[in-house]
Amino acid sequence: MRARGAGAGTVVVGGGLAGVTAALALADRGARVTLVEARPRLGGLAFSFHRDSPVGGLTVDNGQHVYLRCCAAYRGFLRRVGATALAPVQRRLDVPVLDAGRRRVGRLRRNGLPAPLHLAASLARYPHLSPGERAAAARATLALRHLDPADPALDEVDFATWLRRQGQSDRAVAALWDLIGVATLNARAPDVSLALAAMVFRTGLLTEPGAADIGVPAVPLGELHDTRARAALDRAGVTTLLAAKARALRRTDPGPDAAGGEGGGWRVDVSVRGERRELAADAVVLAVPHDAAHGLLPPGALADPGRLARITTAPILNVHVVYDRRVLPVPFAAVLGSPVQWVFDRTGSSGLSAATAGSAGQYLALSQSAAGEEIDLPARVLRERYLPELARLLPRAADARVRDFFVTRERSATFAPVPGVGRLRPGARTRAPGLYLAGAWTATGWPATMEGAVRSGLAAARAVAPGRGLRPERTEESV
Repeated sequence: MRARGAGAGTVVVGGGLAGVTAALALADRGARVTLVEARPRLGGLAFSFHRDSPVGGLTVDNGQHVYLRCCAAYRGFLRRVGATALAPVQRRLDVPVLDAGRRRVGRLRRNGLPAPLHLAASLARYPHLSPGERAAAARATLALRHLDPADPALDEVDFATWLRRQGQSDRAVAALWDLIGVATLNARAPDVSLALAAMVFRTGLLTEPGAADIGVPAVPLGELHDTRARAALDRAGVTTLLAAKARALRRTDPGPDAAGGEGGGWRVDVSVRGERRELAADAVVLAVPHDAAHGLLPPGALADPGRLARITTAPILNVHVVYDRRVLPVPFAAVLGSPVQWVFDRTGSSGLSAATAGSAGQYLALSQSAAGEEIDLPARVLRERYLPELARLLPRAADARVRDFFVTRERSATFAPVPGVGRLRPGARTRAPGLYLAGAWTATGWPATMEGAVRSGLAAARAVAPGRGLRPERTEESV
């Protein structure tokens, strides 16, 4: 067993992607790490659960999560937990886009040319825009090169205003910019900071040709973010406490064993299945949602503690339908002119059995972002809305029998990427020595994605003062 640093070690509070990443990165530097998670499983807001369905047991993801080839940190996380092959990336970007009103299917796909030429042919043939709108969209794409996402002034402007200045029609916004932006940012253009939009579209469209190739997990998220992650933590020597809720943090008197000579240590009050414990730590990484962090941070930890309370959230709704036959002929598709946004085939990952659902049964998941108007609607209302839409979009669904229908809701799925949110997002360091922040809501420069969460965990681990024999941090790609 490798030697660990002296002192009380580091406590990471929160077992989502940010916390698991921070714990692994710190353990790789030789730290003694304890990870505390309030839920009985890891994974945060990207998790799976079991459903006793009329078609048999299903493993259900709470929401449809994908990533892009440009998500280097998340890809590094998958490598670190031994799961790269379980979440394959497309060889080349290829997204079928169905216009429900005009009954036309177009495709957004790339070729092998350098960026931005890799998308030029696809955009030139995109049937959901007029020739003039395609030309204007190409000019707007090139104009993104002149925006600096790190410029604070961009955070004060909404994306829709910039798009209008670039000559984008309402149809172009709906059929192209929001088609991508709603799925990645969880908000429509008028409600999106230009800084975040510029980061997403510049990174995905104007860097490497394969940057926007889509990766879709072929197994339940729980296999990646809980089972594989927990095994990696065990191998790294991290002590993992599940069903353990952090109740309070408090500083101890400065002493010679304080992390990096910063002075002082920490006590973390934890309730583990009703039993109160006190964990001693040289350093603490708070990798919890921003509202939970606001409640745990001691006075003076942030210059403006009220900033966290001003970060708002946005919901995501997922509609799950199991048919008695195959109705969607592709792995996933985007939809225009319909309440349906994106639809995914999750048959294989759910464990849907041919013996119970029929040899051609299919399980579809509809991912509905920016779902503020629907998030609290009863399942009955959503069924009456979405089943006829699927029958209209997918001819095979019109005659298919629905074997199961249910919804999952994340009312606070992401932070809202509104103009001005950038100045509210804190960095990894706090003003309290030895106390650090992680989470997709921190100042990663990315929206609230799995990539942003992993990057935040790496940033927090990197910020922990290099004392007590800790080795240098690894790169983002190796996590």
